[in-house]
Amino acid sequence: MVRAVRRFVAAVRALPNPRLTGLGSGLFCTVVMLLTGFLDRLLFGGSGLAYGLLFLPVSALTAVWVRPADLVTAPVAVPIAFAVGMLPISGGTDGFGGQVIGLFTSLAVHAGWLYGGTLIAGVIASVRKIRLMARKRALRAQASAGAGAGAGARQASQRRRMPAQHS
Repeated sequence: MVRAVRRFVAAVRALPNPRLTGLGSGLFCTVVMLLTGFLDRLLFGGSGLAYGLLFLPVSALTAVWVRPADLVTAPVAVPIAFAVGMLPISGGTDGFGGQVIGLFTSLAVHAGWLYGGTLIAGVIASVRKIRLMARKRALRAQASAGAGAGAGARQASQRRRMPAQHS
């Protein structure tokens, strides 16, 4: 079991590590979910289970690949992409109104997958943001400790060089 986990971690680390902008991560997630919806309709006849299972890793990848400056966009883009990808498999009747009702019905029926993927993206983005803030805080503390030691040494050397002034 440990070997399998190590192999999985090594395989994940070997994957590309792109840094997408907020718009790029939204487009990535939306396009992948739309293609997933079409493939699900073609291969599985519009199975919500298959679509939902494929939505979860796409949500995780979206949150992992977004730039640190745009972390807040991942949990926002993921539900939008879920809804867009649901269009091909929603099974609405002819006409615009029938398609909208079919989409709303599918979203209501498969809300668990939607909430799960959004939760995954939100947790990953939050953990990344917390780690980023901790890293910045540690760098600031290290820089101020280094600057404080340097300033103290400069003040001591200036005191030694300057004669004492008497009033």
